[in-house]
Amino acid sequence: MSETDIPTIERVRHDLKLREVTVARINRVSPGFASITFQGEALADFTSLSFDDHVKFMFNDANGEQVRRDYTPRRVDTHAREIDIEFALHGHGGAAEWARNATVGQRAIIGGPRGSMILPLAMDWHLLIGDASALPAVTRRLEELPAGARVVAVLLVDAADRRAFVTRADARIHWVDSDDALLQVLKELPLQTGAGLAWGGGEAALMARVRQVLVDTGMPRQAAKVSAYWKRGVADHHERLD
Repeated sequence: MSETDIPTIERVRHDLKLREVTVARINRVSPGFASITFQGEALADFTSLSFDDHVKFMFNDANGEQVRRDYTPRRVDTHAREIDIEFALHGHGGAAEWARNATVGQRAIIGGPRGSMILPLAMDWHLLIGDASALPAVTRRLEELPAGARVVAVLLVDAADRRAFVTRADARIHWVDSDDALLQVLKELPLQTGAGLAWGGGEAALMARVRQVLVDTGMPRQAAKVSAYWKRGVADHHERLD
């Protein structure tokens, strides 16, 4: 793959807006994840143009202090004034506890997204890499890809939380059980030709290693868009590594 094969990424900024919402529905997606549907008139003009957009989800903890965490808008329906956010339930943080105890009618605030990084749909290949925190973004991306799109996904997720994806794309999914197994799969993938992009999201240290493996296998740095969705030992972390 040459640098001339790298597609153009469109970056769009959005006006920052805080929206008050209430819990409308709660769906247990898997043992470790709950999809919570929020509803509110403030969502009438909500805009999410990219599968890896993130909003700031805000709520008050048991001490009355505001907690802020980044989440991917899994589904948006402005007509119904709804947004779905998937929460990991197996963590020990305040957001996981909030989601485990959430009830219909409960209030929260959603801020953003501040912007969207729009990766083209029409590419020769797509590579998606992530841990469980990237599942909402990967699921959304696979849903939006057109029929026949060639995509490989390498995902580090506990067996109980793995899911069947709905997609029209020609998708090959590699489920792995460890950081090293994920990196080994990436090393063994054939070098892609034509126009395409690799996208990654997950724990900061792992994503740094992912980015280095992609570069070591010959992928131009501009063709890898990698984000640290979280960092071990840090409560609120989101960072672009590309």
